[in-house]
Amino acid sequence: MFRKRIAVDLGTANTLIHVPGQGVVLNAPSMVAIDSESRRVLAVGADAKTFLGKTPQGIDVVRPLKDGVIADFDMAGELLRQLLRQSIGSSNLSRPDVLICVPLNITNVERRAVIEAAQAAGAHTVQLIAEPMAGAVGAHLPVLEPEGHMVVDIGGGTTDIAVISVGALSGARCLRLAGDTFTRVIQDRMREQFNLSIGENMAERTKIAVGALVPSGSPLSATVSGKDLRTGAPKTVRVCDDDLRPALLDTAQPIVDAVLEVLEGTPPELGGDLLTRGMLLTGGGALLRGMDTLLSGAARIPAVLDDEPLTTVLRGAAIVLEHLDRYSELLLQE
Repeated sequence: MFRKRIAVDLGTANTLIHVPGQGVVLNAPSMVAIDSESRRVLAVGADAKTFLGKTPQGIDVVRPLKDGVIADFDMAGELLRQLLRQSIGSSNLSRPDVLICVPLNITNVERRAVIEAAQAAGAHTVQLIAEPMAGAVGAHLPVLEPEGHMVVDIGGGTTDIAVISVGALSGARCLRLAGDTFTRVIQDRMREQFNLSIGENMAERTKIAVGALVPSGSPLSATVSGKDLRTGAPKTVRVCDDDLRPALLDTAQPIVDAVLEVLEGTPPELGGDLLTRGMLLTGGGALLRGMDTLLSGAARIPAVLDDEPLTTVLRGAAIVLEHLDRYSELLLQE
């Protein structure tokens, strides 16, 4: 019997699913809304996100993944089960073979948790691949050749930095700091500077609207709504990119430091390749304005943002699935 092969980018912020012949069929928030007492699942993905910050008493919105790894096994399994069903339909859910993208620093225990959660969701076989490796394949870099390629994948929960050559990691770092961290920093900044409490969704929208690590050609501004911390009343303020930049730059510094550390440990033979080819930026966090300029200036090598950074890793996993005989050595071994 023909068995579907499905690629999954199981992220802290979003889960993406690729089905051969159809492309990316789902991009949903990695969230589950549950009944607080019974833990009965009420909604997953985009439907669950609508509850965020607006949950009545008795309903919780949980993120089954924290810093790129499973924090709630049962809810991760339920999230995968329902998202797989949405992607390929219950009638076709005949135990597909699944390839899942995971962070670089995932432990053996965490690997097992991901595999078991996918099996509980109905997968027949489960294989894992490191996110920067999948990202390199997704960007069509010749990762199997004796050439150096640097990937900086800034997701929702983790930032993975890797130098790849001949299908292996020459150097790597993983930080539990990424897009979600920048969102929380904006919430903190609004409290400190404007005495305004804002929800996660509003902070995310503000980050997209005015977040910038370097000054742009013209000032950016946005209206931000929340609750006045002094009076408890609703409040709206006008925020510009200059208001947020100092905090965002402080938050980005560990990423800069980690990139420099990986470059410092790169063999000289590969360093020349990186000087020419630069670094590939992938992941939603790489879309923060000025991230490429900041990293390029600090590392003194080009930083190139992938054309579709939100799906680079997933596209790579799909290519690996399609050509397993060629890319099998890229898979993580238990």
